[in-house]
Amino acid sequence: QLQASGGGLVQTGGSLRLSCAASGRPYSNYDMAWFRQAPGKEREFVASIWSGGLTFYAESVKGRFTISRDNALNTVLLQMNRLKPEDTAAYFCAAADKKLSGSSQTEYDYWGQGTLVTVSS
Repeated sequence: QLQASGGGLVQTGGSLRLSCAASGRPYSNYDMAWFRQAPGKEREFVASIWSGGLTFYAESVKGRFTISRDNALNTVLLQMNRLKPEDTAAYFCAAADKKLSGSSQTEYDYWGQGTLVTVSS
């Protein structure tokens, strides 16, 4: 089970930190990711972190967002800085059974509920 939290309302240029708490499995062995879905748009990849710690980012967030994991706490974080109105979306965390996961939703087997991020201009 994955539980996302940390969303909220922030002004342009502000920061938020999203947290994904995992339970029920040893998520330290799983690749983890964040996706987001803006109103009226498809869900899109934001960032991922392999079980070994390698990270990947969508071009739109590279340099502003940082994904990290604390395996002891079974938690994945998404630090979001210099937020823009176009970052407004529901953010979802996900976990993949298999290794070397990419940016496709179909590669992820477990999903948390979304946490809403709203960036005002």
